[in-house]
Amino acid sequence: MLKLEKLFINQGDFALSANFAVPPDSTTAIIGPSGGGKSTLLLALSGFIKPQGRVWWQGEDISDLPPAKRPVSIMFQAHNLFPHLTLQQNVGLGLRTDFKLSKPERLTVEAALARVGLAGRGADYPRALSGGQMQRAALARTILRKKPLLLLDEPFAALGPGLRQDMLKLVESLRAELGATLLLVTHAPEDARHIAENVVYVDEEKARSPVETGAFFRKPSPALAAYLGSSPML
Repeated sequence: MLKLEKLFINQGDFALSANFAVPPDSTTAIIGPSGGGKSTLLLALSGFIKPQGRVWWQGEDISDLPPAKRPVSIMFQAHNLFPHLTLQQNVGLGLRTDFKLSKPERLTVEAALARVGLAGRGADYPRALSGGQMQRAALARTILRKKPLLLLDEPFAALGPGLRQDMLKLVESLRAELGATLLLVTHAPEDARHIAENVVYVDEEKARSPVETGAFFRKPSPALAAYLGSSPML
């Protein structure tokens, strides 16, 4: 279980608090207005910023661990592919950082690329890919790390509706295979409805406790209703 204990982030004029637990082996969507702190929350969980309070994973306090030591794999809004590396090298960083992939590891990378729709593209450089393809390559690298806590920050923003649905299905399938806990930041309410068991709503300087997805959208608060607008989710 992931537990955020009296977490408080203060960055100048920006503040965000969170005090809740996330069920294990599940998908939780994080939604809310732009600038509310959704991405910042993921950065705190992954160790890239230092909040007040504590972060617990499976009963262990990981609050003071550096990012590399946390049981976390994060995919940022920017795909963070290295332009001078091929896709095989970029994705292979999910397995090891010295580029000395064994033959079985190279096959694993090729299989990961195939699963995200990039079969046979391992020798290509990021400049040869569209924005959506680069996001998919970054996803392949993320899942190869096989960490039990998976954080995705709007991973499919550049994809069309059909491919977006396919990638959501793939992510949920991979999460289930790993038995991982997934936190998915998204601006698309339909993403939450599609794969998330629970939803965390972030607004007014607070990340609110998870609510079961059906109940969350069935009886929206006034703030949530205003955020969703005329969405067909309501």
